[in-house]
Amino acid sequence: MEHADLDAMVDRMVLNAPADELMLQRLKKRRLALRDRLTRLEIALEPKEPA
Repeated sequence: MEHADLDAMVDRMVLNAPADELMLQRLKKRRLALRDRLTRLEIALEPKEPA
């Protein structure tokens, strides 16, 4: 849920000018970190070999 919220917030900030570039950069970095974390969790949950 947090990842979707960050996506929406970043999209709103991009559309609303003038954007706070520093805040936008921080949100994008946080969104990327969450995406990486989700990917690592998905990989950890997938079985290495088919059953």
